[in-house]
Amino acid sequence: MSTSAVPLRPRTLIAIAVTSIAGLVAFGWPLIAAPSSSAVAHAGDAPWIFALFVPLLIVVMLAELSDGALNAKSVAMLGVLSAVITAIRPLGGGVAGLEPMWAVLILGGRALGPGFGFCLGSISMFSSALITGGVGPWLPFQMLGAAWVGLGAGLLPAASGKKEILLCSAYGAVACLGYGLLLNLWFWPFTAGLARQLAYVPGAPISGNLLAWLRFDVVTSLGFDVPRAILTVMLIVIAGRPVLLVLRRMARKAAFGTTVSIAQVTH
Repeated sequence: MSTSAVPLRPRTLIAIAVTSIAGLVAFGWPLIAAPSSSAVAHAGDAPWIFALFVPLLIVVMLAELSDGALNAKSVAMLGVLSAVITAIRPLGGGVAGLEPMWAVLILGGRALGPGFGFCLGSISMFSSALITGGVGPWLPFQMLGAAWVGLGAGLLPAASGKKEILLCSAYGAVACLGYGLLLNLWFWPFTAGLARQLAYVPGAPISGNLLAWLRFDVVTSLGFDVPRAILTVMLIVIAGRPVLLVLRRMARKAAFGTTVSIAQVTH
């Protein structure tokens, strides 16, 4: 019996791959844009990115439904965990990057599968933005970033006991740092007044702009990313094992991935 609420099946894999490719283009196009192109802020094109990403997310959900991986039980669990993340995200208030939601997202993706983690990250980020008033040009990028964090948690190699907690903790640290680095891309190329060492230079070699991006991250956001990573690791170490046990027990009782058939009784 599978404990994965939304396992990666062929249609799901294709849908997530298409969504991820579109997301990578949305994040990284300034790094590969031609020198003659006129770069405009994401504040202008973010509505189009959002309009593209939401249908792609719906395609992922429809792929799950058509594959039989997503049923009423897994939808209910997806709703519950999304509500939990929505409720706890404002607790940190964005102060120094202290956001407890990432531990829940990582443990949910780990216990219930990469497809579930992908959906959980994007949906919970969207719902929490509605509650906290965090709707803006950054939202589609936050949804993509959180979706990838949940996906990655579900793709971690097999482990158990203390090794699994260590694995999840290490992934949590890397994911939190990577999320902050990635999210800088939605606005960094268009930030005016930066020192040349930190600024995006249209038409410059990709290597040069990548170094400037890394320097910008160290100077501006590492102070938020490191506390986020530390808190996530602490929460996973403290509560990871019982949370994983509870989620997997719920998945077993819900019998995700099993097909119910009614046999005809003849007399």
